[in-house]
Amino acid sequence: MTQRASHPFGEQTPEADGSTGRPSSAMIDAGAELDPVHPVKLPAPAVDPRGLTAAEVAERIARGEVNDVPVRSSRSVREIVRANVFTRFNLIIGVLWLIMLFVAPIQDSLFGFVIIANTGIGIVQEWRAKKTLDSLAVIGEAKPTVRRDGVAAEISTSEIVLGDLVELGPGDKAVVDGTVAEADSLEIDESLLTGEADPVLKRPGDPVMSGSFVVAGGGAFTATKVGREAYAAQLAEEASRFTLVQSELRTGISTILKYVTWMMVPTAIGLVISQLVVNDNDLKGSIARTVGGIVPMIPEGLVLLTSVAFAIGVVRLGRKQCLVQELPAIEGLARVDVVCLDKTGTLTEGGMDVTEVRTLGGADDAYIGDVLGALGSSDPRPNASLQAIVDAYPDGEKWLCTQTLPFSSARKYSGAAFDEGGGRESSWLLGAPDVLLPEQDPALTEIEQLNEQGLRVLLLARAQGALDGPDIAAGAVPSALVVLEQRLRPDAAATLAYFDDQRVATKVISGDNAVSVGAVAGKLGLPGAEHTLDARRLPTDPDEMATAMEENAVFGRVTPQQKRDMVAALQSRGHTVAMTGDGVNDVLALKDADIGVSMGSGSEATRAVAQIVLLNNSFATLPSVVAEGRRVIGNITRVATLFLTKTVYSVLLAVLVVCTQVDYPFLPRHLTLLSTLTIGVPAFFLALAPNKERAHPHFVRRVMRYAIPSGVIAAVATFATYLIARNHYSGPGALEAETSAATLTLFLVSMWVLAIIARPYTWWRIALVAAMGLAFLIVLVVPWLQEFFALKLVGTTMPWAAVGIAVVASAGLEYAWRLVGRRFPV
Repeated sequence: MTQRASHPFGEQTPEADGSTGRPSSAMIDAGAELDPVHPVKLPAPAVDPRGLTAAEVAERIARGEVNDVPVRSSRSVREIVRANVFTRFNLIIGVLWLIMLFVAPIQDSLFGFVIIANTGIGIVQEWRAKKTLDSLAVIGEAKPTVRRDGVAAEISTSEIVLGDLVELGPGDKAVVDGTVAEADSLEIDESLLTGEADPVLKRPGDPVMSGSFVVAGGGAFTATKVGREAYAAQLAEEASRFTLVQSELRTGISTILKYVTWMMVPTAIGLVISQLVVNDNDLKGSIARTVGGIVPMIPEGLVLLTSVAFAIGVVRLGRKQCLVQELPAIEGLARVDVVCLDKTGTLTEGGMDVTEVRTLGGADDAYIGDVLGALGSSDPRPNASLQAIVDAYPDGEKWLCTQTLPFSSARKYSGAAFDEGGGRESSWLLGAPDVLLPEQDPALTEIEQLNEQGLRVLLLARAQGALDGPDIAAGAVPSALVVLEQRLRPDAAATLAYFDDQRVATKVISGDNAVSVGAVAGKLGLPGAEHTLDARRLPTDPDEMATAMEENAVFGRVTPQQKRDMVAALQSRGHTVAMTGDGVNDVLALKDADIGVSMGSGSEATRAVAQIVLLNNSFATLPSVVAEGRRVIGNITRVATLFLTKTVYSVLLAVLVVCTQVDYPFLPRHLTLLSTLTIGVPAFFLALAPNKERAHPHFVRRVMRYAIPSGVIAAVATFATYLIARNHYSGPGALEAETSAATLTLFLVSMWVLAIIARPYTWWRIALVAAMGLAFLIVLVVPWLQEFFALKLVGTTMPWAAVGIAVVASAGLEYAWRLVGRRFPV
């Protein structure tokens, strides 16, 4: 018989027919037919525990049986160019630009060059964001452990080949489909795929679905589906794609543009008829003024500026080692009003130290030390608590481990059975004292005192039966208390203070003892840390649970399913919830939260479902993400008001021109100048400026409630000036003089809208507004610029009348904005 290499998960027996034990092509094909949602158990195949040989790997690579699906963290360059160039409004403006190039001087075609420049800026900024995302995605990529030639090594997901033996441990995610080859109390959560909340105990021969993850135990599976055939390939590609969907900001802008299009089309048709048919003007002049009326209706820069703001946000966060897997997460976290934190790995560092072991019931210290050492060596993948015990008792291989019970977040303890030699056997449990001990046990008083100091306490108890028996914890004999000290994150206190200052409620949700967690939170200055609640006493009614969540700040002994329910309860009260975590027990809550935030060192499963991954494992990065989101939302809301004010007054001016049957007052060059000085340049700076204002909902309503009255006032004031000027001027050059007076009024009113939006003033905001005013003044006084833009104020009466009308309109703007703020609060 061939000698097999031993393995911690047990020896696999070859088939009786003398086969090598490797999966046949028939077995692989059978695995390829698995339904990812309703899997069928396959016969347990014979698998060589050493995995594939180098020759077999090379053979499969040559056949193309490799998991080489690229996980894209961003759009391709071609998609970026297409998305920025081929837009509905770029098409409209492009056609109008080509017309103007043939019928008017080049200065009336400037709007086309502006669009080219804007589109170029958008492409460059998104390309920069793409490079940042791609580089960060490589850093945060999962590295599954694959056994080849008897050696286990981490490799890239894309290097897995068909038939590979992939090892699994707690928190690992199955990256390809396969069949279980080895199992040691292997429990896999398939809820992200099937919706079933309970973990599934897997045995050799059972199918493994890509996208599922291990919650307890360990094992290995043979890859039966790789590449695009694997179910996870579709999930991973969709989950990490650079996207602007599912965003209130983006959806709101799309809604606005839809209504703008509906208004623009009939208005533009009426303007064309008015200028070309009703007025008997020269053809080229009529076309120029018609285009001049249509172009400013289009808020073309608004979409661009939103994309640029988001892209720059990605780059800024990327420099802080923050991977934004879904772009709207920047916006979403800015809207968050409740942050749920998992204590371990978030408020505390992953490592712990054993500070004391207190024996109970007269147990021998040396013997207890041997038990703890044996427990530490029994788990090939110890969690943070058990790792501290391993560090304290490194010599733990004296006894033979005969059975293990992996730690589970649901049961709150782990266990192992040992052959101590000399015919002596024992079974031990290690876990939460308040779970393993009855409620009235006197030891709980001592434990409570330790918990109040912020220490973590584990109970070592001797089990009376087999570990796989029902309710093994019942009747366990307490033997020792293991006291652990947790290492606080040095930046956690400042981060909690930031959220408190920003009026974001912080809830600490942990599987540890509630009093111990409250003591840790109290040391970090968490407001309400004294309000603790044991989740075992949490009401199951969603409404009552929501009340309990709002009234308390610290929750202990929380199960993974309860974390999910708590997030849902908060959401039912209208809260926008962010959930942070790094452990496998956080996955379900991370997925259901509005924003899921995972630590880079967290389990592969948490990184897969989170929208934001903190690659530097620093909780202190979160304020930067919140600040970036608030900057984007607040500033886009500001500049959107600018863009849509222009759209409103452009549409209304066109309507007034059609109704009164007069020449349209502006040429394209005039509105290009006005748009550049009152919207384009200022909007770029305002969109990228710091903004700590808390994000508010109802984007469309917030923008339009100011844009509509501002646009109406600007249009009425401008048209009034134009009509007065038509009565004032006569003879050759009258139309140019009338246009100049109307342009002056529109510029001054638009500048006042800019001045309102730029508040609260800082030195650079004042300088920005002043610079735009100075630039327009230069155009009015420099002869060649006057000629280039066809702007020349004639006389003094009409120009001063234009200024006076603008002053009255500006006062009307101030009144309207204050009235809207009182009458239509959002």
